[in-house]
Amino acid sequence: MNSYFVDLHVHIGRTEKGAPVKISGSRDLTFYNIAKEASDRKGIEVIGIIDCQSPGVQEEITAYLEKGDMEEQKGGGIRYDRTIVMLGSEIEVKDEGMGPAHLLAYMPTLDSMRAFTEWMRPYMKNVQLSSQRLYVPARHLQDEVVGRGGFLIPAHIFTPYKSVYGSATTRLDNMLDPDRLAAVELGLSADTEMASCLSELDRYSFVTNSDAHSLGKIGREYNRIDMLEPSFEELRLALAREGGRQVSANYGLNPRLGKYHRTYCGVCESVLDEREVASERCLYCGSGKIVRGVMDRIQSIADRTEPNIAAHHPPYRFQVPLEFIPGLGKKKLARLLELLGTEMNILHRVGEDELRQAAGDEIAGYLMQARAGTLALQVGGGGKYGKVSR
Repeated sequence: MNSYFVDLHVHIGRTEKGAPVKISGSRDLTFYNIAKEASDRKGIEVIGIIDCQSPGVQEEITAYLEKGDMEEQKGGGIRYDRTIVMLGSEIEVKDEGMGPAHLLAYMPTLDSMRAFTEWMRPYMKNVQLSSQRLYVPARHLQDEVVGRGGFLIPAHIFTPYKSVYGSATTRLDNMLDPDRLAAVELGLSADTEMASCLSELDRYSFVTNSDAHSLGKIGREYNRIDMLEPSFEELRLALAREGGRQVSANYGLNPRLGKYHRTYCGVCESVLDEREVASERCLYCGSGKIVRGVMDRIQSIADRTEPNIAAHHPPYRFQVPLEFIPGLGKKKLARLLELLGTEMNILHRVGEDELRQAAGDEIAGYLMQARAGTLALQVGGGGKYGKVSR
């Protein structure tokens, strides 16, 4: 069994011809650039690109396959150099009486993704764009994904905007068949301990992904997954924890760094305890512009007062992305990558002495504290990330 670094949630900003895909995504987030960044700079061996339902993106994939720059893998997925791309699609659903939620659908081959696009086309206003509303019930979408040989993962399940628990409902089975989910994605403001306050999640593998809207954000959160090889079918088996395959570690932001960790006032910018919010208004300025935080939302819907972490859930390792490290700017990071290889090498593999020689004592000290989980943090909330304290 081998271990691979895996990030299953990366957006495409534009096609190479300039057509928009994810409006809020960086223009240089193309299919090719993502695969190259994951392979050459990040050291992510399996990357999930979740806008592959877009016909414009499919044209580009076809061109790279025909040129021989990429190749479809036996078992599913597309290889570029040292990285395997999983073809995915982020889809918005909104069942009657519920708020909107985003779901991640993955298909094994380009042909199966093309067929999935054609099925969605009559039920979606613009299938070219990312994260579009699909006008069918969530369970109907689930049936189609599974029936076509794919698998489904609810996205960033606790965030206040467009997630199963954050905006849609209080129980998973209100909108989805619990027996036909491959895993759940925790999102940037929650960790295993927080999710383990809901007993209905005990059965699922947890994944932590970047939801990257720029090349630099790829690998902001990621997983270590044990598989025989990096392929779609092996990934499916690993999420189901079959034959020794498994998610063996989650690497994510400390929830305190997440931008939706605590309830927040959008006017006076106060971070609020849920108990301080009276009549939907801020205790300090009276504004009604309240963004409910992930921690407070979990506390309000949990069926446990204390987390009970399932035996199969691996360690959740607080990972501080390199962009959060004080003093580590773009030029210095480029120099470190030149000396030490990929970001995964810097974060996990390079020894302390080598780090100090390459980065200097101060930055190496921050990196070692990040590995140990001892960095001092300022809490995030209301759409603003927390910070590492100097």
